[in-house]
Amino acid sequence: MAEIKGFLETSFVDWPGKICSVLFLPHCNFRCPYCHNHPLVFSPEQYSSISLKDILNRIQPFKDWIDGVCLTGGEPTLHRDLPFLIEEIRRNGFMVKLDTNGSNPEMLEKLIEARLVDFVSMDVKAPLDPFSYRRSAGLPIDLNSILRSIDILKRGMVEYEFRMTVVPALHRKEDISTLANQLRSGRRLVLQNFNPENPLDPSFKEIPPYDPKVLKEMEREVQGMI
Repeated sequence: MAEIKGFLETSFVDWPGKICSVLFLPHCNFRCPYCHNHPLVFSPEQYSSISLKDILNRIQPFKDWIDGVCLTGGEPTLHRDLPFLIEEIRRNGFMVKLDTNGSNPEMLEKLIEARLVDFVSMDVKAPLDPFSYRRSAGLPIDLNSILRSIDILKRGMVEYEFRMTVVPALHRKEDISTLANQLRSGRRLVLQNFNPENPLDPSFKEIPPYDPKVLKEMEREVQGMI
C-alpha cells in the first residue's frame, strides 16, 4: 500500500467547510520552483513511514468530529495502489478528499467513477499554454493530461475546486484572468498565496508574496468569470 510520510490529525483549512485529517504521500512528477513540500519529492526516505492502521486507530475516537481524510503530497495519483488506500479509509467510515496536480487523468477518472473520492482539489499551475505551465511546473508538462483532468471534474460527478498558488514572479494579474476564462464553467478557482519560506528554488526566498488583501480582491474578480 502507498507509503504515508506525514500525518496531520486535524485541519480546518484543507477541505472547504469540513474538519479533516491530512495524509502526505511521497513523490511528485512536477518540480514547481516555489514548492515547499519538496523534501517529500526528493528525499522521502528521511521521513519515517506511518502505517494507515496506526492513523485510523488514532482518529477513530474522533469519528463524530472529523469529517474525513485529505490525501495530499507529493502527488497522490502517482501511487498505483491509491484506490486500495482510499478503500481502507472509507471502510472505516471516513470521507476522502484528494489533492492532485491533474497529471494522471486515468487515475482521477477511476477514483471518481468508483465513487472513492468525495471532493477533489486540483492545483492548476498557470494559464493553460505550454510555456506558462512549464515555467510554473518546473519542467515540460503534457498539457493534454491537465486538460483531460479539468474536463473530468467539470462533468460534475464529484464536488471539486480548482486552486492556483500565485507567485508574483510567475503570475501577473492578467495571467490569473486568462486562467479564469479558460476554466469558464468551472465551479471555483481558489487563489493561494505563495510561501517564500522554504521553496525548491532558493532564489524564490527573495520574492515577496502578494498582499493578502490584493490576492483576495483578485479572487473575488475571477469568481465572477467562471
